[in-house]
Amino acid sequence: MNLYNTQCPVPKEQQPVHEYTSLKNSWFFCWPTLSRRSYNKKITIALLLNCLLVSPILLSIFPITKLPLKFFFSEFITSSLMTGFILIRLYLGWSYVVKRLMSATVFYEESGWYDGQIWVKPSEILLKDRFIGLYEVFPLLNKIKNTLSFLSLMISGPVLLFFYF
Repeated sequence: MNLYNTQCPVPKEQQPVHEYTSLKNSWFFCWPTLSRRSYNKKITIALLLNCLLVSPILLSIFPITKLPLKFFFSEFITSSLMTGFILIRLYLGWSYVVKRLMSATVFYEESGWYDGQIWVKPSEILLKDRFIGLYEVFPLLNKIKNTLSFLSLMISGPVLLFFYF
């Protein structure tokens, strides 16, 4: 029996559990739910696509024949920053959902922006939502944070070398 259907006045698309499942099933936000290998593959593909995207622009700024090191460093830095923005977007989406899952109250709108309501979760629903938040979503947030940390460490070397050369 779904507790949300019987006890909850919140519209289905605004219920925290529904938001969690819709994120988990979406094309982009499902990346952290994949296995470590598949997740790393997606991030690497995003990094390589960003490299291809910024190469023509950076070639016009740093000609590869005259400034090859500046070109390669700037390409790596720029594509890594763009990949970092992708990871930040993933993090923000999942952190919004975990905040709604962990909260004892749910803010919702019945028909528009002018009639917002607050619903206090019953203890059964609160326990279920917090369980999902702690054991399903927090590990995903940690995975994204670790990837962002690794990416920022990888960027630090080329940034210093960019200004040296």
